Amino acid sequence: METDLKLKLEQLHQRVDSLKDQINTEEATKNAFVMPFIQILGYDIFNPTEVIPEFICDIGTKKGEKVDYVIKKDNEPILIIECKHWKESADAHNSQLHRYYHVSKARFGVLTNGHIYNFYADLEKPNIMDEKPFFTLDLSNLKDSSLKILENFTKNGYNLESILDSAEDLKYIKAIRSEFEKELQNPTDEMVKLLVSKFFDKPITAIRLATFREYTKKAFSNSINESISFRLKNALNMNDIVPSKEKDKAPAIDENVDTPKFITTEEEIEGSQIVKAILREVLPATRIAFRDTQSYFGILLDDNNRKPICRLHFNSSNKYIELFQNGKDSGEKKLLNSLDDIYNHKSELLSTLKNYE
Repeated sequence: METDLKLKLEQLHQRVDSLKDQINTEEATKNAFVMPFIQILGYDIFNPTEVIPEFICDIGTKKGEKVDYVIKKDNEPILIIECKHWKESADAHNSQLHRYYHVSKARFGVLTNGHIYNFYADLEKPNIMDEKPFFTLDLSNLKDSSLKILENFTKNGYNLESILDSAEDLKYIKAIRSEFEKELQNPTDEMVKLLVSKFFDKPITAIRLATFREYTKKAFSNSINESISFRLKNALNMNDIVPSKEKDKAPAIDENVDTPKFITTEEEIEGSQIVKAILREVLPATRIAFRDTQSYFGILLDDNNRKPICRLHFNSSNKYIELFQNGKDSGEKKLLNSLDDIYNHKSELLSTLKNYE
């Protein structure tokens, strides 16, 4: 189910990317982007008892107020959806979703601009929608953890208890992570003092505080870099692979550099392992080398720049594999709708090897 859901959402993301410049109104956004999303969740958009567009909500003295969509299951409203134009923010700060939620029996509200979906609940006060979403789905950055949460909102997988059980955890984990990431970028005085107090028992003057702040930033950066390096070595099974000669000769991490120029992503690791699995049918692992660059993730024969097998271009919303059947320095890029599509290019990859033998 999860794989099928991811594939459909990736296809929807491609649709959004290709059509958005032609979508000039909120109504067009709903028809082109949001309705297909509701359909992907398994609800019948043509059944007015299941998906109700322009649902009338009487809000206090205001009569005839309309919410864009109400989704019902077993004749009970489970989800209300308010839509914005794709260029607008999916932030509920100035939206009417708060008022709709108050008069609705649905436990969850969604605010979307067609490519970002913010899911809200009433975790703070009953029947009053929280200010911040407990879950956000971004079509341009689909994560397995997000897909598992979204499955609970599908028609066949809807599980109120499961969502409520995890909603509070998700909300506060998201909030803590947000604060943590802020600290990584720019440690506050409170964070610096908290850490330094563990080992430094002298008064922390303003000058010392500024110095310790720089030390803290570098410590955070080095810790993250080393963690990434460790995970990458494990994922690529470095005992099996000839390490890049360039990386062997590279100097140690410069402690004066706060952030790396590029980071190897989990998708690049997974994609390279698929290519490796294909190549291992005819080639020992010791002849397969990997090089990550700022522009692409390269896979080489015998760690030779003149023998590229393929390159993975995963740094944009669309993902490509670059193939080198013609033996030239520049290859031919092929669009990948999912990482599994790499298997469709098995014959080209093996053909490239034959050209080098």
